[in-house]
Amino acid sequence: MNASGEGVFDFIGFRPTSTLLIRANRLTEELSEQAGDGNRRQDRMQASGGCLTAPEDGLRTTCPWDPRVRSTGFFHQTAFSMPVSRARAFIKEVRRLHDLNPGSLCGIDLYNGILMRYVKSSTAYLGKSAVRGQSADMVEFDMTYYRSRDPRRARLYEDVLEEIEQMGVFKYGGLPHWGKNRNVAFVGASRKYPKMRDFLLVKDAYDPDGLFSSDWSDMMLGIGGDTPTNIAPGCALEGMCVCSQDVHCAPEQGYVCRPGKVYRNARVCTKV
Repeated sequence: MNASGEGVFDFIGFRPTSTLLIRANRLTEELSEQAGDGNRRQDRMQASGGCLTAPEDGLRTTCPWDPRVRSTGFFHQTAFSMPVSRARAFIKEVRRLHDLNPGSLCGIDLYNGILMRYVKSSTAYLGKSAVRGQSADMVEFDMTYYRSRDPRRARLYEDVLEEIEQMGVFKYGGLPHWGKNRNVAFVGASRKYPKMRDFLLVKDAYDPDGLFSSDWSDMMLGIGGDTPTNIAPGCALEGMCVCSQDVHCAPEQGYVCRPGKVYRNARVCTKV
């Protein structure tokens, strides 16, 4: 309560919304109630609600992830978990990085800021338990942030989120979320699981033909020796590499490869 600052959390979901849209949503509920019609609500097992069966109406209506329209549904995600015992030190370093430029984390409030949640330790082969082979409760850090549709376009404060990503994954040994990450987060991921070999034996026994595998999953699990990264011009912007040369960033836009400001072993695309 005594921390300095405005203390404002301007989440986009809590900002003023079109009155007509608010009333329309409420009217849909009221009409369903009055008609006694439960079929107009989502009662079926489906992942995308009405987007699965919505009519083509010339894009007068669409779903947020539709590639034909520009919307907030296009972004990068970085998510990793670490033992509770390491979380305090990590958070302190993120705060140090933030304090060097308080505006550098502006923008991620559109996607809930930095989401933290707790995950109980698990004995599952790929469970959240890898701390020198011992079981440990974990903290998951989840960041969703803007990405241009142009893969060669650097984002505002590109270096800050890259440094947080590399700090969490490499310095603090964060376990990557299997579905929410850029490729660079999976470098060495298979070595972070003491029971990875046991998992692969069970996987091969139940799926000897690789029906439920793909080139991507094999790469992330360390099968075949392929690396999840790909060195090419602009690769750091997409999380396909950690930059080692300026060309891996966007030098034509003023973004060059430099050490991190707090985690000096990081290599990030900084605007100079």
